[in-house]
This record gives sequence, C-alpha cells and structure tokens, in this order.
Amino acid sequence: MFRGIVAVVTARETPEGAGAVVRRALPSAQLPSLDPFVLLDEFFVQPPAAFPEHPHRGFEIVTYVLDGSFRHRDTLGNDSTLPAGGIQRITTGRGIQHAEMPQAEGMNRGLQLWINLPRALKGIEPEYQAVPPAAIPATAGDGYRVRQVVGGSSPVRLHTPVLYLDVALEPGKTWSEQVPSTYAGFLYVLEGSGRFGADAKEGGAGQLLVLGPGDEARATASGREPLRFALVAGQPLGEPIRIRGSFVD
Repeated sequence: MFRGIVAVVTARETPEGAGAVVRRALPSAQLPSLDPFVLLDEFFVQPPAAFPEHPHRGFEIVTYVLDGSFRHRDTLGNDSTLPAGGIQRITTGRGIQHAEMPQAEGMNRGLQLWINLPRALKGIEPEYQAVPPAAIPATAGDGYRVRQVVGGSSPVRLHTPVLYLDVALEPGKTWSEQVPSTYAGFLYVLEGSGRFGADAKEGGAGQLLVLGPGDEARATASGREPLRFALVAGQPLGEPIRIRGSFVD
C-alpha cells in the first residue's frame, strides 16, 4: 500500500555556527520530533562562515555533503575532508566535540540528520566514520538515479535501523520504493517540485513531507525541472526525545 502524506512542513531559515544558515525542517512547532529522528538541517556555509568546535552527546549524526567540501576534526583525533557526495557518521554516545569547516570557495551545502540513540546506549564510546563518494552504492534506471546513503549495502552503520536515499528524477518520471511498514519517515525536497504519496501531495524545495501508514513511498517529478529529494525512514525507539541544545538526553 502506498503511503500517504500526513503533514507538510516548510523548513525555516535559522542562523547556526559562526555565520552559517540552515533550513531547519525538524524540529519545528508543527513537528517537534519524529521518532527516531531528532533534527534535519539543510545547511549553507560560505567562508568565512563555519561550524567551530562544539559538543554533542546522546545521538548519532549523518552528514551528507551536497556541494563543496567540509573538513571534520574532533576530540577523538579524527581529521578528514569530504567532497560532495561524501558522508560522515558520528556516534556521539557519552560525548564528543567536533568542528566542521567549509573547504571550497563559494557555497558549501549539505544535509545533517540526527538520530536518537536508545537510552541503553546513551553512554557508549563515541565513534566517527568517513565514507567517500565512490563507496556509496548507486542505481539508475529510466529517468531516475538513487544513492543509498544509509541502509541496504551502504557502508554507513547506525545503532537504529534506518533507510536513507538520495533520489533524483527527470521531469515527468515516477519512482517508488518499499519502506517497512513499522518505520516512521519523511521526504525532504532538495531541488525542483513533485507530487508525493498515495494522495499526490505537492511539495517543493525546502519542504518536508511526513509519510503516513503503508509500505511503499512514491514520488513524481511534476515540474519542468528535475526533482531531487531525500527519503528517510527508521524504526521508532518508543522512547522520549529530550533535546537540550546540542545534547539529546
């Protein structure tokens, strides 16, 4: 059964870091959380803006670079630079500090997703994983291209079952994907416009569409330009999400 769309949230522009701007779709007044997901930011960073060193605790972070490149440094001694298409995963556990600094001239852009850790794992040792673009599985077909950011054969490993796809569709094309019926999830539009779900709900860039019950997500590129969006779904933990700034207790 195709999943419908039960809510459409327009991301709001919010200042972050040192001069950076994010489009924050989650949390919002309309959608405080979506278990197991805590936060979704589409970030825009043009030097000298940056994300200087700051702490995190109690959750996992998946950062997906869309344009430009970012250098990551942390208190575990990791120091790596990821170009567009690269992914970093941080399990913050009992605590870590890190900095993310743009490396390309002009605009550096990406998506950052926070996933709650089960209460029993809040105190685990922090970890970092950097995945280069070439290591991300990709498939293509008639008018579509899909990159497997998390789930399936992706090398990115989380403590919560998650499906995270980067989907690009040519104008007029339709695409669908099986999503476990127990997963909560959403679609976030990066570029273009489309119709989503069983009810063909319209959505455009900077909008998050919450998936209703069912076991399959569907999208059609309805505009004259290509459509690009992220499909994100995961197994709810059934535990409270308590956000305290950069900590999730």
